[in-house]
Amino acid sequence: MFDLIPYSPARCSEWNTFVAQSKNGTFLFDRGYMDYHADRFADASLMCYLEGALFALLPANRVGETLCSHQGLTYGGLVMNEATTTAKVCQLFDELNAYWKKQGVGRVVYKPVPHVYHRVPAEEDLYAIVLKSKAALVGRDVSSVITFSHLLKWKRDRHYAANKARTNGITVRQTDDFEAFWHILSDNLMEKFGTRPVHTLDEMLLLKSRFPDNIQLWAAFSAEGEMLAGTVLYLSRDVVRAQYISASPSGKRLHAVDGLYDRLIHDVFSDFRLFDLGTSNMPHSSDLHDSLIYQKEGFGARAVCFDTYEWQL
Repeated sequence: MFDLIPYSPARCSEWNTFVAQSKNGTFLFDRGYMDYHADRFADASLMCYLEGALFALLPANRVGETLCSHQGLTYGGLVMNEATTTAKVCQLFDELNAYWKKQGVGRVVYKPVPHVYHRVPAEEDLYAIVLKSKAALVGRDVSSVITFSHLLKWKRDRHYAANKARTNGITVRQTDDFEAFWHILSDNLMEKFGTRPVHTLDEMLLLKSRFPDNIQLWAAFSAEGEMLAGTVLYLSRDVVRAQYISASPSGKRLHAVDGLYDRLIHDVFSDFRLFDLGTSNMPHSSDLHDSLIYQKEGFGARAVCFDTYEWQL
C-alpha cells in the first residue's frame, strides 16, 4: 500500500528535489512557484510514498467537495520519476480515490502534464485514470508548438512581416524592464478582452527573482529605444514556453512580434527541443481565437492538446 501524505512546508526540500529529478515535472511544480499565491488556494497536494520511498507527487487544491489539479498552474497531473510503472500507478489511483472519498471529496478535476514537457514518456496516469476512475475528457485547449529538429516553413505573410520589422530598424534583446512590458500587455488584454494578465507585475517580478534562469523577458525595440513588443518566456529543461506575448499599437504597425519571434526561433533558442507558443483559446472558453492561432501556425507551430479530465467518486 501507498502512504499518502499531505504536503507541508516541512517537506518543501524533498518535494522540490523530486520535481527536479522527475521525468515530467517542470519548475512550475517547485514550491517556490506554486506557493507565491498560496493565499488564493486551499492546497491539497499529496506526496505518495511506496515502501518508504517517494513515488510520486500530486499538485492539487480543493474547492468544496472538488479536488482539482492545482488551479494556479497551467497543468498539474501526477509528477513521476523514471522508475514509475503503469501497474503501480493504477494501484495508486485506486488508493487515491479511496483516500479522497474518505476525505469527503466527491469530484476530481485532473489536468495532466502535456506530453511535450515529458523528458521520457510519462502517460501512466492517463491510462490509470480511465481504467480505474472512469475519467471523462471534459475540456481541451490547443497550444501551438514548434519542433526545432523539424522546422516548418513560415507562411509568406509571416516572412514578409519579419523582413519589414528588420527594414523598420527593430532590434531584439533580453531585458528586465517588466514594467514597460506590463503596460503593453495590460492595455492589450483590456482592449481586446476586458481582462488583466493572470499575474500582476509584482507577482511576476517575485517569480523572476525566484527563478532568474527559468523566466526571461525578450522584447523588440524601435531604433529610438522604445519597447514595441515583448514575450515572457518560461524555460523548462529543453522546452521554451511563451507565457505572454503582446505588442503596442506602434509595434503592431511595425510588425514587431514577427521580428521578435524570427530572432527567438532562428537564433536564440534554436538549441532547444521545442518552443511552445501557448494556447489560443478565448479567455475562460475552449473557443478558438482564430487570428491568434493563425499567427502562431504561420511561424511553423502545430497543435498540442492541453486536456482536462473529470470523474466522480
